[in-house]
Amino acid sequence: MRKIILNVAVSLDSYIEGPNGEYDWCFDDQDYGLTDFFKACDAIFIGRKSYELIMRTDPKMFAAMKIYVFSDTLHDPQADNVEIIRSADFKNRVEEIRSQEGRDIWLFGGAELVEAFIKKNLISELLLSVHPVILGSGKPLFTNIKERINLVLLGAEQFSSGLIQLRYIVKP
Repeated sequence: MRKIILNVAVSLDSYIEGPNGEYDWCFDDQDYGLTDFFKACDAIFIGRKSYELIMRTDPKMFAAMKIYVFSDTLHDPQADNVEIIRSADFKNRVEEIRSQEGRDIWLFGGAELVEAFIKKNLISELLLSVHPVILGSGKPLFTNIKERINLVLLGAEQFSSGLIQLRYIVKP
């Protein structure tokens, strides 16, 4: 079974975007393990808003991956490597994809998609890149989670920039 890994940059106060949707606070001065992470993944789960942002800013960013966009409103996937998944097919389609041969699957986001995956217990690992910045407001990583979810720390890596990567699994 393929792993679904949430890999996301987050501020110290748990925001994934600033108050105006900005992510200019994310460090890009080092690799931070992204090259190895990309090699371990061959597919990406992404929400419509995040997908449209990628298509506007860097449409070739995920050209080597199979892209699954979760949307009930998007109709034209704009590329051969893109498949749209509707909410009615959500859990069955995700389980079907996980059971196929392949490498890990990157759960890219956004926050609403992460919430849906958490509520359906579909995340294998969480890889949080905690940036040493407090944004004060913006879009939080976790919203509308009403029940406690206990995690097990698999490891932590500290970088010279002050960024810390935390790797967790959901406690069985």
